[in-house]
Amino acid sequence: MSPACRTTVLRVVATGPSSTIQDLGRPGWFSIGVGVSGAADRGSLKLANRLVGNPEDAAGIETLLGGLELVALAPVLLAVTGADAPITVDGVAQARASVLAVRSGQRLRIGMAAAGLRVYVGVRGGIAIDPVLGSRSRDTLAGLGPEPLSAGMELGAHESGSYPWPNVEVAPVAPVDSGVVTARVVPGPRDDWFTDPQALFAGAWQVTDRADRVGVRLARVGDDPPLTRINDKELPTEGVPLGAIQVQPSGEPVVFLADHPITGGYPVIATVVSEDVDLLAQARPGQQLRFRPAG
Repeated sequence: MSPACRTTVLRVVATGPSSTIQDLGRPGWFSIGVGVSGAADRGSLKLANRLVGNPEDAAGIETLLGGLELVALAPVLLAVTGADAPITVDGVAQARASVLAVRSGQRLRIGMAAAGLRVYVGVRGGIAIDPVLGSRSRDTLAGLGPEPLSAGMELGAHESGSYPWPNVEVAPVAPVDSGVVTARVVPGPRDDWFTDPQALFAGAWQVTDRADRVGVRLARVGDDPPLTRINDKELPTEGVPLGAIQVQPSGEPVVFLADHPITGGYPVIATVVSEDVDLLAQARPGQQLRFRPAG
């Protein structure tokens, strides 16, 4: 899209722990070793886009925990979804998953989330930045896509005259679950590499502090059995999908998220169903998780 079709609408004042531009990723590049990437919580980005009248795959902002602060350089429609974080415009509290008509000079602040991990900001028209391999997503593992946001950066939006106007003011969204998360999985393809693959479903696992856009490492809670391999053979490198539960030599599972490697050499005991990957993207360190078979 040419620069003439862009309008500078936002200036970044503060980024919080980490803020990146994300869309729904760049599928179709596995043959050259590039993963899909995109929003870690795809449902929240899609909702933010729908609220401001964008196509679901438009580029928005993903911010970790909160702390993002933006000032409008032109009138702009915004929507904030995802983790349960306080939202204000010029100090006035706003509802999560609502349409925010922000005037030039007004300031949007997102406080630190009380529940959930990632907050999304949809911008009417979608953030206008040059795509890399067809996507505006930042892939933190491969280092592809636009650089993370920094204070002083100015963001443009695409011309949105042909987009439908939002027809709701607030979307009904369920509270973000801060308790035990339940994720459905499809067993395999390497569950036969474990002495008791059903141990995955026993008891609970806890999200460790080793969690990022690449994946979530889990630790066993209580005295339930570990995941133990039948042998120490080396597994040939093979493709791994989004949501794959790869088991490290320590027996600790890692659930792959948006920026995961596309191949791996550790056995995958099961894969989280696509619809439930968003739950893992919002799970905080210390939060507990249970797996159950899909179907």
